[in-house]
Amino acid sequence: MDPIVAAASVLAAALAVGLASIGPGIGQGNAAAQAVEGIARQPEAEGKIRGTLLLSLAFMEALTIYGLVVALVLLFANPFA
Repeated sequence: MDPIVAAASVLAAALAVGLASIGPGIGQGNAAAQAVEGIARQPEAEGKIRGTLLLSLAFMEALTIYGLVVALVLLFANPFA
C-alpha cells in the first residue's frame, strides 16, 4: 500500500471517530441535564422521563458507533488500497 494512502487512511479514521463522538457527546450531556431537571420538577413522571431518556441515548450512541465502523473500514478493509 502506498504510504500516503496509509497515512491518509489513519488520519481519516481518527477524524471519523473524533467528529462522530463530539455531537452525540454534547447531545447526551444536554439530554441528561434536561432529564434530571424534568425529574426534579415533576418527580411523579420519573418513569416516563427515564424511559424516554434511555431510548434517546441509545439512538445518539448509534451515531458514534457508525463513526467507529467507518474508522474500522478505513483501517482494515481500506477501499482505497
